[in-house]
Amino acid sequence: MPTFSSDPRLAAVVLAYEALRPETMPALLALYSPLARFKDPFNEVQGRAAIGCVFEHMFATVKAPRFIVNQAVSEGDTGFLTWEFLFAREGGAQMCIRGATHLHFAADGSIDLHRDYWDAAEELYAKLPLLGVLMRALQKKLTARPR
Repeated sequence: MPTFSSDPRLAAVVLAYEALRPETMPALLALYSPLARFKDPFNEVQGRAAIGCVFEHMFATVKAPRFIVNQAVSEGDTGFLTWEFLFAREGGAQMCIRGATHLHFAADGSIDLHRDYWDAAEELYAKLPLLGVLMRALQKKLTARPR
């Protein structure tokens, strides 16, 4: 059963991500401190402008991106989300990446650390036509088998 924190800081993050569109990006970025750090499997940036560039790139490279937050929990100044990132690739194939986010809130309630965790090999590379064949073969070779 989904769990959602009553922390208003985290609730604002959930609402902003689930409503994220190019026109709502300023509202999302306003939740971050001016020097916030952001890291995911492909990016490591600091500052609102740089974080905005990550999302601008997302909108430029995938079709119809959207986030669905499945869980949001917090304790003190730490928040944790689990989510699904849905989008379409060139040609219209639908994709879903499942991941988690660790957030830290500054004293003023803004986000000063955002760290995304998701397995690029499983969630992205293995689903690509050519690279996927290689990734699945490698995974099969490395999978432990009962004796």
